[in-house]
Amino acid sequence: MEGCSLRRLLTVLLLACAAMGFTTPARAHNVLVGSDPADGATLAAPPGRITLVFDQPARQGYAQIGVTGGDGSPWADGAAVVSAEKVSVAVKPLPAGRYVVGYRILSSDGHPVTGKISFTVGGSGAAAPAGDSGAAVPDAGAAAAEAAANGGAGMAVVWIVAALLVLAAGTAVALRRSRSSGVAAASSGDGSDGEGPLPGRAGTGASA
Repeated sequence: MEGCSLRRLLTVLLLACAAMGFTTPARAHNVLVGSDPADGATLAAPPGRITLVFDQPARQGYAQIGVTGGDGSPWADGAAVVSAEKVSVAVKPLPAGRYVVGYRILSSDGHPVTGKISFTVGGSGAAAPAGDSGAAVPDAGAAAAEAAANGGAGMAVVWIVAALLVLAAGTAVALRRSRSSGVAAASSGDGSDGEGPLPGRAGTGASA
């Protein structure tokens, strides 16, 4: 019986490990592979929209793009739009100057990805403030993306915890059955010893 319990325990362990493997696939974070305008480009005319291109589709509903001018003022016009690998945002009419595009998306593996690019309109080399990367994406949007990332990554944690609970339950059942089998065997052994008549008593009855 002990061998059967160990085999059941081993089966539960293998199933739990398989479940953990399936729920946490190895997936790389999204990587920015292109943009329009290109990073560092100098444009003769201002763009009407900023488009970022990633190597994998971004998750819907969590993308944030901010466009910041040299004086720190925002120029994005509306919310970011996700279309598979492309994330874009409309911009207000841009005067000549240098602009920084900060982005924050939720990667396909559930983790937030941030970065920035820059471009110049009209050949002006006005430098953007040193702290513009933080102002490029609004704090509220960053918090929303962070919460979404925690939720996406948290699903894998939920499945892992569930697998561990199944493992713990299987182990408890296996140990309980093993103990019950041992107690039953011990009780059976005690009963068999006391069933037959004692040799001394049997001899006394015969002599009488």
